[in-house]
Amino acid sequence: MIYQNPLAYLLGLEGLALLRAWGGDFDEGFVRRRLAEVQKLLDAEALAGHDGVLVARNDTRTGYAQWAAGYDTPRNSLFDFDEPVMHEIIDALPPGEALDACCGTGRYAEYLAGRGHRVIGVDSSPDMLERARQRVPSGDFREADIRTLPLPDRSVDLVVSALALTHLPDLGPVLAEFARVLRPGGSVVISEAHCEIVVRGSVPHALGPDGEPGLTTSYRHRPGDYVRAALAAGLQVRRCEEPGGSYDQSPPPPPPAEYQVGDWADWPWSLLELIPEASRAAWAVPSTIIWHFARPS
Repeated sequence: MIYQNPLAYLLGLEGLALLRAWGGDFDEGFVRRRLAEVQKLLDAEALAGHDGVLVARNDTRTGYAQWAAGYDTPRNSLFDFDEPVMHEIIDALPPGEALDACCGTGRYAEYLAGRGHRVIGVDSSPDMLERARQRVPSGDFREADIRTLPLPDRSVDLVVSALALTHLPDLGPVLAEFARVLRPGGSVVISEAHCEIVVRGSVPHALGPDGEPGLTTSYRHRPGDYVRAALAAGLQVRRCEEPGGSYDQSPPPPPPAEYQVGDWADWPWSLLELIPEASRAAWAVPSTIIWHFARPS
């Protein structure tokens, strides 16, 4: 079980903001505001008296069954960061046999089909696959684990995987499997939630059977983890991008007069509003990481 306490989270954000100031990103006034805000947080009964919440680690099948109906609406904000770079890489590649690994509701399968690719989609969630089939009638969608793909060796020209690998504990087996099904000269294009936002709490909810708090099991893969797994699988690095990360220079909104913790279902996003200046500084990190790997001809 995970123990989540709102005061601990807010103090963690203040600490990240103060470390940035220590490195020279912010001035003395910023530091003094942070120290005063920390004291205010410690004195707030709504925070100091909160018992915290025990949160289960649930699997992706549980999570995706809950998200499937509304996964694309409202639009996931990470799409705005991964799609421009992913589309640019895909657009430069010739049409061929394309695998959308962890295809979800078919966001990239639809784009690949529109670019002339013959698309195979693989996902472990039957609920997501049902929507992908409706979205891309020409696609071949199969229920399977991407670590054991139901495809022969050297059978596709392109593998695309978007916002999925953070749920796997080890990148080695899946990158090896991508390389196995890839033809010589083919490409692997991956987008993922950056490890920096995962550590800040950007982890999808996956509630228990009676609505108990739960999170989808997620792992923080560093850039070096991807490189080591790709090289071990015989892939070459062609490109890496980390969109997002800029600090908003406009004046932040004022903090609330009183701290209202709110319901766990809205965490951590509702907590960011309690300390807007510190949250903005702490969250000025890349939102996604995008890779282009290639198998040598």
